[in-house]
Amino acid sequence: MKLLAENKKARFNYEIGEKFEAGIILSGQEVKSLKTRGISLAGSYVLAKTDGIFWIGVKIPPYQPNNVSLSYDPERTRKLLLKKKEIDYLIGKTSERGLTFVPLKLYTKGRDDGSGKIKLEFGVARGKKKYDKRESIKKRETLREIQRTLKTY
Repeated sequence: MKLLAENKKARFNYEIGEKFEAGIILSGQEVKSLKTRGISLAGSYVLAKTDGIFWIGVKIPPYQPNNVSLSYDPERTRKLLLKKKEIDYLIGKTSERGLTFVPLKLYTKGRDDGSGKIKLEFGVARGKKKYDKRESIKKRETLREIQRTLKTY
């Protein structure tokens, strides 16, 4: 498994519940671009509609900027590949108040050399309040302080 991108802010801004792994419908140049250049998952989100689950708000730059077809849209909506039961479950989750789907990781799965299929891991998340964020910062700081004191002894 080769990690292509990770959304580090998601764990700080959201409480992640369940996690799902989905394939993505991509064109050939998008796959090459992801494996060589990479992307940022910040600002993108997953949306459940009646006809499927979609990944919205991600910008995949062209593989060869000088040789791009006129029809290529780097910010197009990309469909995620999930099983029918998972899609129905996620559509049911959208009716719950305060839940959203946040992309967590983008990685290749399959072969050891990183040339496998590209997968997106996203989680069912609930937004954290400001005091929850302060609490997680406080925990992180105390852990750092403990590590520093143990290191000196």
